[in-house]
Amino acid sequence: MNSNEEVFVVKNNDTLINFLSFNKKDLSKKKLKQYIKYNMVKVNNNIITNNNYSLKENDRVLLLYKRKIIDNYNLEILYEDKDIIAINKPSGLLSISNSKEKEITAFSLVRQYVKSINPKTYLFTIHRLDEDTSGVLMFAKNEKTKYLFQDNWNNIVKKRIYIAIVEGNIKKDGIFHTYLKENKLGFVYSTKNNTGKEAITEYKVLKNKDNKTLLEVNILTGRRNQIRVHFSENNTPIIGDKKYGSKIKSRLMLHASKLEFIDPRTNKLMVIEAKIPKEFEI
Repeated sequence: MNSNEEVFVVKNNDTLINFLSFNKKDLSKKKLKQYIKYNMVKVNNNIITNNNYSLKENDRVLLLYKRKIIDNYNLEILYEDKDIIAINKPSGLLSISNSKEKEITAFSLVRQYVKSINPKTYLFTIHRLDEDTSGVLMFAKNEKTKYLFQDNWNNIVKKRIYIAIVEGNIKKDGIFHTYLKENKLGFVYSTKNNTGKEAITEYKVLKNKDNKTLLEVNILTGRRNQIRVHFSENNTPIIGDKKYGSKIKSRLMLHASKLEFIDPRTNKLMVIEAKIPKEFEI
């Protein structure tokens, strides 16, 4: 055993997540669930991905703190060529590292994957998704391609389609057009005097049921938390978005389903799609 792992012996029957929460009070339950989800917990030398897995007395639980054990690469690759790679990022996974999380990110996982094929390959971020938003996320395999996409992003991207479920009944298609600012706590809001960054969000109503609305959303600008802010300020927050006023406990019901752009390398239209998760069925 080394400093990148820790072993615990079960004394009383319990669920895996409760056992880890009790024995690892320095880690949040959300963080522990990520370890379980991404194959970083073993019980009696078997990888377990079920939070509520039943533990019995004398079971040995191994918690790994590094992603080196991820040999079974479990992120869905939507598209890949010599210059770019796009994945279907799951909800709850950071796009890139932050001050609280360095190891468990989409960037680190994809970098691990591309380097396993060619150790000389680098990886660069082209765009990002919020941690709890799932869907199409694209990276570049070299710096030239990164700048080719980033420097022309607003011109080459034609559609950024999201599927969302909001609280309340929205009856008609519509558009939000505001200017956004961010306070010191990271909370984004629309300004009354139009001094922030322009943000335009189009939406189509797909279905209403049980005081919920399923929507197709197209953002014409790519501002931080743009969709979440606009629907929150409409008093119809995205379900699961506690930060912006949702009262329903759920994953964030926002999924980047389609990225449509003119490939700057070929000037041809490309469409990358991520299947809509089952939980979006209403």
